[in-house]
Amino acid sequence: MADVRIPTALGGMPGYLSSPSSAGPWPGVVVLHDGFGIDEAVREQADWLAGAGYLALSADLGFWGRPSACLLRMFRDLRAGRGQTFDQVDAARAWLAGQPGCNGRLGVIGFCATGGFALLMAGGHAFSVSSVNYGLVRKNAADSLNGACPIVASFGARDRSLRMAPQRLSRALEALGIEHDIKVYPDAGHAFLHQPTARSGLVVGVLARITHARYHEASAQDARRRIVSFFDAHLKI
Repeated sequence: MADVRIPTALGGMPGYLSSPSSAGPWPGVVVLHDGFGIDEAVREQADWLAGAGYLALSADLGFWGRPSACLLRMFRDLRAGRGQTFDQVDAARAWLAGQPGCNGRLGVIGFCATGGFALLMAGGHAFSVSSVNYGLVRKNAADSLNGACPIVASFGARDRSLRMAPQRLSRALEALGIEHDIKVYPDAGHAFLHQPTARSGLVVGVLARITHARYHEASAQDARRRIVSFFDAHLKI
């Protein structure tokens, strides 16, 4: 585990790199944080993937300014399907691919807001597989997913903010013939893969009525199993 700096047009982007204990080289995964930047929960996600045999890199997409301004930029870019945030993820992917311990096969995983980025990065950004976790899915999802890599996605049935997202994604991927694994967990809400931190606790508390945002152990364990299995099938070949 190491803190790193990733060259970008805006300067050195802080990152956290977690390496497997086995001998490399390994496939890599870019781990996109939720709206709270690189915190303990995101580091745990990277460490979990490293434990599964992946060189895992999380990059601080909001390093360049105030948290509110950076979050606003992320949502603007997400709506537009292009922009600075996509460039930063591309920079993280290129940096990871160039590391001596990486074999060049790469996946991306996102949570909450960045679940939407992981979905849009699935096509045209040199990833071989994508994991979308409770991320935004547009009504016209098929328009941006033509030629996308295989996608594994997880949602919580109690998350009313994304009630239609699983069906939209399934229809789009089936229409395009893209391999996928989508599962909705009946007892989970939003953010069920993340252990809460001091920084995220207040926001989660405010949103809990709508999204039922909280960690759900049984759903998280099954989602991690599916993600690793799907990544193994497409990256460890």
